Amino acid sequence: MTVEMLASLVRLAQSRVGSSPMPHDFMPGLAGIPAAKSAVSDVDGERGVLEYRGIRVEELCTRSSYLETAYLLLFGHLPTRTALARWEEDIAHHRRLKYSIIDLMKCLPEQGHPMDALQAAVAALGMFYPGRNVQDLENNYWSAVRLIAKLPTIVAAWARLRRGDEAIVPRDELGFSENFFYMLTETTPHPAWVNIFDDCLILHAEHTMNASTFTGLVTASTLADPYTVVASSLGALKGPLHGGANEEVVQMLKEIGTVDRAARYVEEQVRNKRKLMGFGHRVYKVKDPRATILQSLCRTLFKTCGTSQLYDIALQVELKADELLGEKRVHPNVDFYSGIIYDKMGIDTDLFTPIFAMARVSGWLAHWLEQLTENKLFRPDQIYAGEHNRPYVPLDQR
Repeated sequence: MTVEMLASLVRLAQSRVGSSPMPHDFMPGLAGIPAAKSAVSDVDGERGVLEYRGIRVEELCTRSSYLETAYLLLFGHLPTRTALARWEEDIAHHRRLKYSIIDLMKCLPEQGHPMDALQAAVAALGMFYPGRNVQDLENNYWSAVRLIAKLPTIVAAWARLRRGDEAIVPRDELGFSENFFYMLTETTPHPAWVNIFDDCLILHAEHTMNASTFTGLVTASTLADPYTVVASSLGALKGPLHGGANEEVVQMLKEIGTVDRAARYVEEQVRNKRKLMGFGHRVYKVKDPRATILQSLCRTLFKTCGTSQLYDIALQVELKADELLGEKRVHPNVDFYSGIIYDKMGIDTDLFTPIFAMARVSGWLAHWLEQLTENKLFRPDQIYAGEHNRPYVPLDQR
């Protein structure tokens, strides 16, 4: 940025000081402003309760599977045994990627972030499976099936292609989470890992109105096809203030390095008013219920493969943070413990957010289908804070 450009920005900022006051109902970030009416999920931030279609997420983790939960989110009710079998079969039969999608991914720079590769591949899917008529209910069903089925294949394929390995073809006889691990490593994982990973997907599947869901709704309101809707949501999810936060947590814990340094690190972050990654939430005023479940899943995982130093550090970080920030109602959120699980499973840190997307696509699609039932184009207003009647200054006089 040149000195002239910087000076212009300073003048612009100064010109806004003392301008007309903004209306009292203006809320930056739309904090607390309802953007839609929805029956998909609900959060009680005061009590720490999260429900999908009225069922608490704790019960779903205990009794359901990710694919059954995805069905619940999309269609509003739990499937019968026959419907679940059909749903799982449809997902399994649509996991494969066209060779052209694989070839497209091979052309992408291997040092690029997996979220960029995922967004590019999802956008490209729309060219192979046209879905412009979003009033076609059958086509919408198959679009949802393809997106839920193919996102794990894309994530696993990119993880291998960037290392120079070939993508592994999915196996229809393997379950959703088990197949993902197989495509990622060419081996089937420990059964306990499959259940834990499936619970992680359930916990990340949906969470009311957030940045990526709202982005998808805005796109959906234009009657864009579902591949475009999901691609737009992926762009929002990538940011470090949203889905990318789980990567930042693991990086923070590795930076701390040892248990004895955890308390001092938290004290310095708080004293210098720097963000403590994995803490705080716009809605929850108590500990995120998903964080509580993920912490329990950590302990279950460690029974099969030993403990994690990152987890030991995280416990001390939470302990000190509760001492310093508890009165401000700042507590661990879903990002704080999820990355520890994935790290222990040997999953690359930059795949954490794409895995988040693998889970959240069912929530995005549920909101997409709901938006279509009573669609209205999003067209918000703005508050202009600039100048009026400025003269044009000729180039040689500037």
